[in-house]
Amino acid sequence: MSEAPAFPPLMQGHAVDAGIDPFEKACAMAALGCDAGTIVYSVGVNRLAGALVMAPEVPLEEAMAMLPTCGVGFQNALGALAPPEVAVHLEWAGGLRVNGASCGRMRAMAGSDDPKEMPGWLVVGFELPLVLLSAVPGDDPDQTALYEEGCADVDPTQLLESWARHTLVWINRWEDEGSRPLHAEWRGLAHAMGEEVEINGQTGTFLGVDENFGMLLRSGETTDLVPLSSVLESQS
Repeated sequence: MSEAPAFPPLMQGHAVDAGIDPFEKACAMAALGCDAGTIVYSVGVNRLAGALVMAPEVPLEEAMAMLPTCGVGFQNALGALAPPEVAVHLEWAGGLRVNGASCGRMRAMAGSDDPKEMPGWLVVGFELPLVLLSAVPGDDPDQTALYEEGCADVDPTQLLESWARHTLVWINRWEDEGSRPLHAEWRGLAHAMGEEVEINGQTGTFLGVDENFGMLLRSGETTDLVPLSSVLESQS
């Protein structure tokens, strides 16, 4: 068994057993008032998952910048540990791409779904398959797993620790410098920008994002704004 991960100051870990979803557990803990900075995690043989509890002091739509923030933190973390030829990109709605194929996702839930209201709590999590569980590798070429992409030497506990550190760096930069540095970093990692995409039942060309990372979606002569809060998962 790996040692318990070491997280930066102001962050504290909470491990869960196999079979328990760290994201759902983190949301339940956040709703009950656990400390911001809590990272609920599971390091398994086939899957790595972690979720960070936050307490935003801005309205939800602005706080949704934490979804791409945690995504950039993940890309920076894996980029530091994986071989240099491994490419990591981020889908607008939270999907993770490794060497062009889908490889896990980021997800988010908040204490409120009102874009103009401070949500009380926000949880952003990620889940990453480490090995393919399909019977025949290659059956679905758009799906991959970390160890299939030349990353068999990446220790999942170190990746979790690195994600926490890099994410904290970007949260601090967002708080101190505003969204401009985060926008610049994220744009270089964004998947499918300039291409046709389907989001929330709408199809169009992904032109870019606004200041709150809302998607600018062009269809014919019309450009619509799809708010990032639209990808929030609903509380059950």
